[in-house]
Amino acid sequence: MLYVKNVPGWERAVRVVAGLAMIACGLLGLSGLVIGYAIAGVGVSTLLTGFIGFCPMCAMAGRRLDASNGRVDTAK
Repeated sequence: MLYVKNVPGWERAVRVVAGLAMIACGLLGLSGLVIGYAIAGVGVSTLLTGFIGFCPMCAMAGRRLDASNGRVDTAK
């Protein structure tokens, strides 16, 4: 495995829903505008981190999941 999951299950669900909402807002609400495409692009990124369970920015900040209970462990 190339990565270790660092996003808990509840946050993954929130990221998927938020990503879909951003894509819809960007493409339907602001159709044809550059900012709409930018919002949709960020939505795709958020959606992918929700599906995969790994967030590169969280990894850079040192965020990990505790293997025993699946909760976020930031103390290191």
